[in-house]
Amino acid sequence: MTKIKDIEHIFFDLDHTLWDFDRNSRLAFADIFQKNKIDVAIDDFLGAYEPINFQYWKYYRESRITKKQLRYGRLKNSFKAIGVSIDDHLIDRLSVDYIDYLPKHNYLFDGAVEQLEDLHKRFKLHIITNGFQEVQQLKLQNSKIDHYFKTVTSSESVGVKKPDSKIFLHAMDQAAAMPENSLMIGDNYEADIEGALNVGMRSICFNYHKTELPPSIHKIDFLSEISRYL
Repeated sequence: MTKIKDIEHIFFDLDHTLWDFDRNSRLAFADIFQKNKIDVAIDDFLGAYEPINFQYWKYYRESRITKKQLRYGRLKNSFKAIGVSIDDHLIDRLSVDYIDYLPKHNYLFDGAVEQLEDLHKRFKLHIITNGFQEVQQLKLQNSKIDHYFKTVTSSESVGVKKPDSKIFLHAMDQAAAMPENSLMIGDNYEADIEGALNVGMRSICFNYHKTELPPSIHKIDFLSEISRYL
């Protein structure tokens, strides 16, 4: 395995990379369904929701929809897909409740804390996220990992989303980093990996989704494998 040399700054994605989004999201939906007395099996709902949410985030990254449209559309279409009729008033309430409840659950991927504890002694660590700014900060604080990071760059604060080069350049500027000494670690090949490579950063793909990746891409299946490259 080829070592990645001359790295001083490591930029992490948050959701699906350090923060176990799927597990925490499931718990948040269980809470808000109970709160709003929605009698729908979580497994049935998530079976429809997860691919729809994935597609809506792709639209959001491409600036084809707004944050409001994302929050509404992914819920409305998920209930529709499982044949459950939910009025728009309740959809709006669920969309707000979901954002409120999501950062209350803060499971991290196995090895996340151990890796951050080790890496922050040797590198300057940062976050680049497409997630909503107000929620991402709560996730970092509530999961007690915020102190590891020198800077946190959100797409909302920059006005563009990964893989747009501007967010990576802005994050490096905030961190006083250069592409040649910067490494991006994330789960999304298009947003995190291609985005980073396009500005001259190195990258490691946390292949959480078990997707087929080009042979040239540095990849890991578990966070504990980061040290193999560093």
